[in-house]
Amino acid sequence: MKDRDLYLAAYDIGSPSRLRAALHAVKGHATGGQKSVYECFLSQGERQALLQTVARVIEMQEDSFLLLRLDPRAKMLALGVAVPPEDPPFFYFG
Repeated sequence: MKDRDLYLAAYDIGSPSRLRAALHAVKGHATGGQKSVYECFLSQGERQALLQTVARVIEMQEDSFLLLRLDPRAKMLALGVAVPPEDPPFFYFG
């Protein structure tokens, strides 16, 4: 999976229906996370697809969405019982 980078996807959505749609879009790519911040291993094509889906869901004047690529050279630090994210050997697509 060397063609994937680790991203943090975070959002703040004002409408419950848009919030559900954004959650569904992001969780379809997520390998972990909590509340409105998720860890996603994305290829370039998956990144573009996620951004396009989210752009159709959110209202630019009311909502916020952030997709932040994490530096692959940075050391992972997990606190408490957290487990550092790991790119799995395979993904399920439905």
